[in-house]
Amino acid sequence: MGAVNDPRLENDGRDQTTYPTGMLQKLHDASIPFEAYLHYAKISREEEHRLYGPGSNYEESAGPATRFVKEKIFRKPIAPHPVTLPRLSISAQGEGTQEKVVTSDDEKKHGLQDSSDHFEPMVITDEEWVRASRAARTATWGAGFYLITTDILGPFSTGWAFSQLGFGPGISLYTVFGALSGYTGYQLWRIFVQMDSDRYPMKGYGDIAFRIYGQWARHVANVLQSFQFLLNVALIIITSGQSISQMSNANLCFVICVLVSALAGCLIGQIRTLARFGWLASLAVFMNLLVIFCSMGVIAHSEPNYKAVAASYPAVLPPDQVDNPPAIFYYGNLPPGLTLVDNVNGLMQAVFSFGGATLFCELMAELRRPMDFWKSLICAEILIYTAYVVYGCFCYGIQGQYVFNPSYQGVTPYGWQTFGNAFELITGIIAACLYGNIGIKVLYNNVGRDIFRLPILESKKGKLLWVLFVPTYWIIAFVLAASIPQISNFSAFVGAACILQFTYTFPPILMIGFKSQRDAILPGETFDPTTGSVQRQDSGMGRWMRGFKKELAWNTFDLIFFLGAATTAVLGIYAAISAMHTNYSTNPNLTGWSCNSPTG
Repeated sequence: MGAVNDPRLENDGRDQTTYPTGMLQKLHDASIPFEAYLHYAKISREEEHRLYGPGSNYEESAGPATRFVKEKIFRKPIAPHPVTLPRLSISAQGEGTQEKVVTSDDEKKHGLQDSSDHFEPMVITDEEWVRASRAARTATWGAGFYLITTDILGPFSTGWAFSQLGFGPGISLYTVFGALSGYTGYQLWRIFVQMDSDRYPMKGYGDIAFRIYGQWARHVANVLQSFQFLLNVALIIITSGQSISQMSNANLCFVICVLVSALAGCLIGQIRTLARFGWLASLAVFMNLLVIFCSMGVIAHSEPNYKAVAASYPAVLPPDQVDNPPAIFYYGNLPPGLTLVDNVNGLMQAVFSFGGATLFCELMAELRRPMDFWKSLICAEILIYTAYVVYGCFCYGIQGQYVFNPSYQGVTPYGWQTFGNAFELITGIIAACLYGNIGIKVLYNNVGRDIFRLPILESKKGKLLWVLFVPTYWIIAFVLAASIPQISNFSAFVGAACILQFTYTFPPILMIGFKSQRDAILPGETFDPTTGSVQRQDSGMGRWMRGFKKELAWNTFDLIFFLGAATTAVLGIYAAISAMHTNYSTNPNLTGWSCNSPTG
């Protein structure tokens, strides 16, 4: 798992998972026609190009890093980026938006107003709506690159993945899945820039699904995203439990280790505002990188952790051979003795590696100029691919079949085990709290409020519900973690059931739906922005088929891609569950609610 630095962190303590009710209704209004999104998206992209594109005042001025180097080091004067102060923020929480009114000295003197400053309600006009929406977009493409990499940079399972695939198939599959994730990221970007606007901003994956297929698709995306975050929390609890167990030299019952990890996360998870996690998330990134480089150095100068391998993978090393293990082997092709289930579970680690698409829409919503997201995507994909393949090959090339998941628990010196476990315990708790925070809010705001009409989180009742939901959420995650203490198989299940859908299955079918509607628009059909009405000459399946045939080859390829991804997901889910069942039957260290530790 990588340390998470979520794009929805705000300086004012607010985040983009909560919005005023009026804004949510406007963003998810089924009566808004498809053509309206296209119309206003085109206007927004042109305005962004004028304000921030090549030749603009913003582009010709300097950012903070360039300004610091030139002013402080080279002693040259340079103009900073022009900054326009927003009149109001769309990320303001609550049912209404308020403006602070400062009482003048004369008013205070004559008793016309209270001596204290006060707030008055504002009416949000269309112009202010657009301006506020634009004001919420502040990130550059460089910041987008940073957020993608920090969200999923944590290649501690790649060595084990290569041990299930071998060098050749491992590198090939990581390359193929990396390239395909770049393609699907491109698809999400093309849809976003043609449907997102200052008037109708898109804030999450569910918004893309809603504008193409309707409310049912939005609910499917949001529920599955929340489910993924819950499973991620459970997976981190398992990993943290293993860290605590290994640090205690297995003197503490493993279920207690898992419980301690869950309790710590539950207490910290009571924080509602993501901004309080901001600096911790950034710190966690560098701690993660430190463990990566240190683990590589220790792996190169010490033996594998045979005790941990025998405990979790007795088929690789029987417990009675720990003191005299067979020689280390590594293979160019698929390792002998492994089944298709083993190979697929290794493959699902590659899917997990390229799982950033779950938050791509949120990242693009933060960019000052979303048209630049392709730069973030390409740079992040290259870095992530290189880091994962190099680290995976390094671990497998030295430890061979004895590589452990996670890799920092597969080193022999106890001091370095404790070093890696201590740092990753901190980063894991931070990541789990962020995932839990976002997961609860996505589920609450998009399902609880829409279907069950729950109050906003910022109300008194909403805050009380939050206090109740957080421990419930963590209890469910703890039960999952204690029931299935199998990191490799659990992560394979998360990759197949959730991450694969957002990265590989959903984008091509979303692109088909988008292009089928866009290309079905006839020259004589018009959209009137004044009334919001559209004049269409036909409707129904015939209209969709006409749009589908416009780019028949690409749409057919995307359809085959979608079916292939769905098939791979089913195969991955079967492989993960099958491996879980086998371990339950044969390995007492990987059964649920046991004191036996997976690290031995």
